[in-house]
Amino acid sequence: MLSYWIDLGFSFLDPSDVSWRFPIAFQILLAVFIVCCELHRQLTSSNNHTNNFPVIPGLPESPRWLILKGREARALEVMAALSDLPEDDPAVLDEFKAVKDTVFEMAQGSFSDSFRTNRNRNLHRTILAYVNQMFQQISGINIITYYAATIFHNNIGMSAFMSRLLAALNGTEYFIASWVAIFTIEKFGRRKLMLFGAAGQALSMAVLAGTTSVPGNAPLGIIAAVFLFVFNSFFAVGWLGMTWLYPAEITPLDIRAPANAISTTANWIFNFMVVMVTPVAFNAIQWKTYLVFAAINAFMVPCVYFFFPETAYRSLEEMDEIFHQAKGLRGALTVVKIAREQPHRYGKNGELLIAWEDTEDARDVERRRSSIVPHGAAGATEKFDGSTFENGGEKREHM
Repeated sequence: MLSYWIDLGFSFLDPSDVSWRFPIAFQILLAVFIVCCELHRQLTSSNNHTNNFPVIPGLPESPRWLILKGREARALEVMAALSDLPEDDPAVLDEFKAVKDTVFEMAQGSFSDSFRTNRNRNLHRTILAYVNQMFQQISGINIITYYAATIFHNNIGMSAFMSRLLAALNGTEYFIASWVAIFTIEKFGRRKLMLFGAAGQALSMAVLAGTTSVPGNAPLGIIAAVFLFVFNSFFAVGWLGMTWLYPAEITPLDIRAPANAISTTANWIFNFMVVMVTPVAFNAIQWKTYLVFAAINAFMVPCVYFFFPETAYRSLEEMDEIFHQAKGLRGALTVVKIAREQPHRYGKNGELLIAWEDTEDARDVERRRSSIVPHGAAGATEKFDGSTFENGGEKREHM
């Protein structure tokens, strides 16, 4: 949003080089600010395990990472804070036990593990994460974010100033629309927002194709301008933040980092592709370029519906249970049905519905553990009745 308004303001300095040099250089200031804040955090938080980062005050580490590092007391404290419950609450202790029982078994993942066809269906889940990122970019969003002013000027026939002003307003509306997802992502779930966004984007692109197919028609030009805003709104609600949330929720803990790194490459590869192809496409097929993206967005709707399981109100351990039940190639289709029918362990307000010990995965973990570690072996037992647990040199008493 800020970049559009800076571009508009400095356009008045044209033909001076400052009109384009400063908007490019200004981006460096934000990167320098982030680096300085991170250095400050590293210097001030190493001893007391708290985050004194001035921009994100009090942001804790992941409970799973803390358990892997042997800081179980801190992990329990974070889980309790996130749930807004006491540390000895049964729901918090149950979640702690569920995470601890699985986190060590899944802590040694590598990039190659992302492509394994194992019980966790690593390859399947990596593909879902990758395609999710790809869909975001091939939707055509960067036609608008990169070329909004050009579209307003060349395709719709507006003046240079009005084109830049509308591009800035378009970016502002895009920012405002993005806030809608914050209040709807949990209420409606991931799948519904993705379906809503893709369907709306397909409709918007189809309207843009129709309204720009008749050059010099002022009323159609106004409709086209409006639907550039409409497309942004659908994208902001359905897909803008989704591709940074869904891949992290769909991948198992052991490959979470490498799988998300792989999926992020799709974001930038297809970003680059769309940005480079768009000018060529407009020169070659003109308004029909919008039809191509309308078809792509329409294709995304059945893909999401049939292949992408819902992750809302699911823990990472629950997603593992769901994928464990998907078998063979048919599992790519059945996983959505499995997720829909699988009972939730936690309610919409975070209340415990099904204890970890009552799940099949918990019984599997116990069977594997009993076959490896003799009962009563030193250091192999924990107590979760609200009194004591210890690991990695940490010990905490619950009152």
